Amino acid sequence: MPASLLLQVQKKYIQWLVLGALLLANLFIWGIEIRSDRRGELTVSFLDVGQGDAIYIEAPNGNQVLIDGGRGRQTLRALGRVMPFWDRSLDLVIATHPDQDHTGGLPDVLSRMQIDGVVTTENTSATGVYEAFENEIQKEGATRVLARSGERIILDTGVVLEILSPDRNVVGWETNTASIVAKLSYGTKSFLFTGDAPQEIEKYIISKHINIESGSPMMASTVLKLGHHGSRTSTSRMFLSAVNPSYAIISAGKENPYGHPHKEVVNLLDEFNIPSFSTAERGTITFVTDGEDISVKNER
Repeated sequence: MPASLLLQVQKKYIQWLVLGALLLANLFIWGIEIRSDRRGELTVSFLDVGQGDAIYIEAPNGNQVLIDGGRGRQTLRALGRVMPFWDRSLDLVIATHPDQDHTGGLPDVLSRMQIDGVVTTENTSATGVYEAFENEIQKEGATRVLARSGERIILDTGVVLEILSPDRNVVGWETNTASIVAKLSYGTKSFLFTGDAPQEIEKYIISKHINIESGSPMMASTVLKLGHHGSRTSTSRMFLSAVNPSYAIISAGKENPYGHPHKEVVNLLDEFNIPSFSTAERGTITFVTDGEDISVKNER
C-alpha cells in the first residue's frame, strides 16, 4: 500500500476513534443527567402487564423498586418503556404474594437485571412459576428480607416505604390473605399498595394503624391501588373511607375472564367521587410528585 494511502487510512481510523469516544462521553454525561436532573420528583408507574400487578417506583435520587412482576415477559417490556434505556438494575424487588399474576414475570426480571434485594413473605406456592422465581433469587445472590409490619425502607430523604401487613409468619396462609400491603410516602403525598389483600385483612390493618391522637387511620393515602384488581373481595366501604384516596388505580387486563373491576367496586368509587384509572383502558399509568404537587399521565 502506498505510504500516502496508508496515511489517509490511519487518519480516517483516528477520526472514527475520536468520534466514537465523544459519542460515548456524551452518552455517559447524558446518563448522569438523567439520574441527577429529577427536580426532587418521585415517580410511580402502574405498569400495563395485562391481568396482573407490576409497579415501578423511582425515588428522586434514582433508587428503584419493582413491586410484583405480572404474569410474564410483558413486565420486562413495560419496564423498558419507563426506565432509562441503559439501565439494567433494580435496587429492590418486592413480591407481594406468590400467585402467578404477581410473580410470573419476576424470573425474567431477575435473570436479565442486577437485583440488590428481594422482599417476600414466608408464603409460597407449589407452582413451576414460583419455583423459577425462587431459583432466580438464589442465582442472583440478592439479599432476601421477609416482610413484617412496621419495617421501613428508606428510598431517599423523605421517601419511605412502610410495610403495613403482614405482621407475622404467613406460611401456609391462603396466598391473597398473605399479601404484603405497603405505603409509600413523600411529603404530603402517598401511595397505598395492597396486593390482593381481601377485606378481612383491610379491616385488620385499619384496627392496627389508628392514629391514637387524631383517631384517624394512618393508611390515608393520595393514591390507592385497588386490591385484587378491583375485585369485590377487596376494597370494602370501611377501607375506602379510611384511605380516602384522591385517585384509585385498577391494574387489570382488558376483557379479562374475571370481570375485573367488579361493578360493586366501581359503584363504590362513584359514590365516594374517587376518579379511577385502569391499566386495561389507559395502559401504564404514571404519577409524578415533588411531595407537594402530583400529576398523572398514561400511555393511551
